[in-house]
Amino acid sequence: MYAFSSGRWRAGHAIVVVFAALLMFPIAASAQVKVLISGGFSGPYEKLLPEFEKTTGIKVTTGSGSSQGTGPQTIGAQLARGVPADVVILSREGLTDLIAANRIAAGTDVDLARTPIGVAVRAGAAKPDVRTVEAFKQVMVKAKLVAVPSSTSGIFLRDEVFPRLGIADKVRFKLTPRGTDAAAMVASGEADIGLLPVSEIVHAPGVELAGVIADEIQLNQIFAAAVVAGSKEVEAAKRLIAFLASERASGAIRSGGMEPLGKGRH
Repeated sequence: MYAFSSGRWRAGHAIVVVFAALLMFPIAASAQVKVLISGGFSGPYEKLLPEFEKTTGIKVTTGSGSSQGTGPQTIGAQLARGVPADVVILSREGLTDLIAANRIAAGTDVDLARTPIGVAVRAGAAKPDVRTVEAFKQVMVKAKLVAVPSSTSGIFLRDEVFPRLGIADKVRFKLTPRGTDAAAMVASGEADIGLLPVSEIVHAPGVELAGVIADEIQLNQIFAAAVVAGSKEVEAAKRLIAFLASERASGAIRSGGMEPLGKGRH
């Protein structure tokens, strides 16, 4: 269900090649791109954005929201109520929802990177063994409180992993609006464990990565970008996506706990 198909990669790679060609052409200096981004790709994005703006002259303004879930701050809810955006960057699952809702310009979606679900502990705390399914179960059951974001990874854990392991009624967990909130709960000591994408753990203050959960219960979450339907800055938006999927972005993506899936994946 969560495997990355080679057919999708070939199609996405072709789109990236086309988008990359756009980097060769000038865009009007007055171009401004509005981005809505979820937490999973925000670490690499924040490192890469200054270079993009400097080399292209395109100004970018950034808003944030969760990839999936309920409430007014999901990216889907923001678009639905008219929050302006030219580019969205979020989980592939969340993007699939937006495509189904006709919020995305056809053929503009590109997979950028993927990252597994990791275990966060307070900086300096003992790191539990979560390498096997049984070890993970024991850590979850014994934890006084587990912080889990209410977006894609949290939905997967709550609805699939915990029930499959028979611990849905044994784990004391709290769903937080964003991954940053889950990490903050761990950093403050309110929760002793956080489960969220590795890319959101490695740059969060006050927490450390204890490890990733076992392959049998893992969601290697893909983060993707696309142009929003109705954008008036389509060419500049495509240029930003091409940059984030390029070889130049791969180093920042890897240092952010992610595997590049665009041209920089090799």
